[in-house]
Amino acid sequence: MKHIVSVSLGSSKRDHAFEIDFFGEHFLIERIGTDGDWDKAIELIRKFDGKVDAFGMGGIDLYIYIAGKRYIIKDAKRLVAEAKKTPMVDGSGLKNTLERKCIMDVQQEGILDLRGKKVLMVCAVDRFGMAEAFAEVGAQLTLGDLIYTVGVPIPMHSLKTLAVVGRIFAPFVVRMPFDKLYPTGSNQEVIIPKHSKYYYDAEVLAGDFLYIRRYLPEKLNGQVIITNTTTPDDMKMLKARGISKVITTTPDMGGRSFGTNVIEAVMVTLIGRPIDQIAPEDYYAMLKELDFKPGVTDLEKLDA
Repeated sequence: MKHIVSVSLGSSKRDHAFEIDFFGEHFLIERIGTDGDWDKAIELIRKFDGKVDAFGMGGIDLYIYIAGKRYIIKDAKRLVAEAKKTPMVDGSGLKNTLERKCIMDVQQEGILDLRGKKVLMVCAVDRFGMAEAFAEVGAQLTLGDLIYTVGVPIPMHSLKTLAVVGRIFAPFVVRMPFDKLYPTGSNQEVIIPKHSKYYYDAEVLAGDFLYIRRYLPEKLNGQVIITNTTTPDDMKMLKARGISKVITTTPDMGGRSFGTNVIEAVMVTLIGRPIDQIAPEDYYAMLKELDFKPGVTDLEKLDA
């Protein structure tokens, strides 16, 4: 049996374990949250290193990509350095493949016509591939990176602008303490509505779920969310707050969707090559074989 462990800086309330088969291989997939405790995360990595097939890095990214340029997040290197024997991935290999494919599938398979739709991405540098796919299908983008990440209340509406601004800010942002950029531990449970007019004006809210959740208004008016890593409790909360539908980039596994870091860890295990020898084309080929489809939940039909 293959064993995947996602060590997350996120809340332990979101922990989950699930067994599934891929290509005749049996997998045990676990997500273990450390409630923002870096020392505990390091301890878990040391405990499982060499004993599991792959690690997912949850609750933090190793890189952000902006228009083809990669920036390494300083704090994330502390965790990767502890995985001496077992490969560790943060999901970035799939953000430019799986999530781009998801947006195209949503459009081409008639799940939702995104042409002309007003899409808010609270943080697009975290998912530049998804942002590019939205632009490609003709969505109207509002990119909230300056608003919600660095506190500058200026929306952006083009990837070109994001690329220019991102290249200016990214070298400084990746050196900041990560918990200043992204909710970790118990802070993941806190919702602080902020600059809500951009949420109300949007028809689609897209990107990292915890970024979306962090600033979610009390009551919306039927918006659709395209995201990752949702639990049954998340779905109930979103229904209560007026979301009509949730589309996840990763498939349902045991009643919830896992993060891209977990799916990438599965793929690395199946491909069986060192991470630095795996190209985007390999991920695309594996996605085609696995036939992953977006998960779709109609919240209007969800029991209260």
